[in-house]
Amino acid sequence: MLQQLLSANLFGFFLVFARVGTALMLLPGFGESYVSTRIRLLLGLVLAGAVLPIVAPRLPGLPASPVALLVLLGGEILIGFFFGAIGRIMILGLSTAGSIIAYQASLANALVTDIIAAEQGAVIASFLTMVGVLLVFVTDLHHLALRALVDSYALFPPGTLPLLGDLANDVSRIVAQSFLIGVQIAAPLIVLGLVFFFGAGLLSRLMPQVQTFFVLQPLQITLGLLVMLLTISAGMLVFLDRFAEVFAPFARG
Repeated sequence: MLQQLLSANLFGFFLVFARVGTALMLLPGFGESYVSTRIRLLLGLVLAGAVLPIVAPRLPGLPASPVALLVLLGGEILIGFFFGAIGRIMILGLSTAGSIIAYQASLANALVTDIIAAEQGAVIASFLTMVGVLLVFVTDLHHLALRALVDSYALFPPGTLPLLGDLANDVSRIVAQSFLIGVQIAAPLIVLGLVFFFGAGLLSRLMPQVQTFFVLQPLQITLGLLVMLLTISAGMLVFLDRFAEVFAPFARG
């Protein structure tokens, strides 16, 4: 009897870990490349152990065949990937905003290694993504994401495959929303760039002998950084609201 109980508990634990661990692999702040793999694994195991007593009544029994077991685990991994991906997609909206701002401020060639995206990118894009992840943790929105992951067991019970069409529609909508956030945050710089380039083009027509863009580049950088300084707080508030709206429908509390 003890052996059967231990086997059932281990199966439930690793079934929960399949969903939780996959989500932690992608969620902002938890799944970053600079976070040690051992720490992420330990956090996933601890969180799975804490969630197991809550969702234990919803867990199915041990499947009779290996194929059924693989299908069950595949469904849990897919759901965890979905929750981690939507958080990651929202953070990428800040990277989009930073790239647009860097182009409008003539800083597109100022590249650094973006530790959030794990690739080389514009320095402003890296700055915005780091600020975004920091604000997510400061405002406790990571708690909302984890609560949505736990409450997902009521919406996506283990053993029932989610509708791939619905998941695809949600991901498409969130991708569009993420890009919209990036454009909204960078909108003041887009307007500044249009006015600045129009004025620079007009000046170059009136004074062809002057190297207009070479002379005006320091002014473009200064104005771009100044406008970003004045508007970044409002942009981050918009991002936090949209980030919460993405996970709020899945969290009951």
